[in-house]
Formats: sequence, structure tokens, C-alpha cells
Amino acid sequence: MRPEELVELLRVRPFGPLRLFLTDGKTYDVSHPEQVIVSRGRVDVGRGVSPDGVVERVDHIALLHIVRVEVLPPVTAGSGPDQVNGSH
Repeated sequence: MRPEELVELLRVRPFGPLRLFLTDGKTYDVSHPEQVIVSRGRVDVGRGVSPDGVVERVDHIALLHIVRVEVLPPVTAGSGPDQVNGSH
């Protein structure tokens, strides 16, 4: 995926949560655009985001490993913004 493509999805207003699908089968759910930093070769995704915006950890993902991005329904109470699915 090109960085400009991901930035464009993160700038959509109102923002729609995204799911990033990786080549190894993992997925990353992004519930807020500030949870992500996009650079030329990678994307940094904050996980374990608290209500005050502090992240527990950051995962670094090479853009070439993002095979697909899906727009998700809006986040509702009880669903977390830091979900990672798939095998580790």
C-alpha cells in the first residue's frame, strides 16, 4: 500500500474505523486517525489506547505488508480501539 492511500483514508471526515489486513493474516483495527502515524515505508499503530489518549504500545508495520484496508462500522460502547487479530 502506498502511504498516500492510507493517509487519504485517515483524513476522511467523519472518520470511519478501519481494519488493516496484513500478509501474515494479522489484522489491526484503527478506531481513531490519531492512533496511526504513516511514514514512507511503514505505519505505526498505537495499541492499548486509554480514554485520555495514551497508548500502551506501538506496533510498526511495513506498508508493503498491508494487503487490504476495510472501513468498519462505527465503534460502539464495549468495543476496543486497540484490537489486533490473527496469530502473533
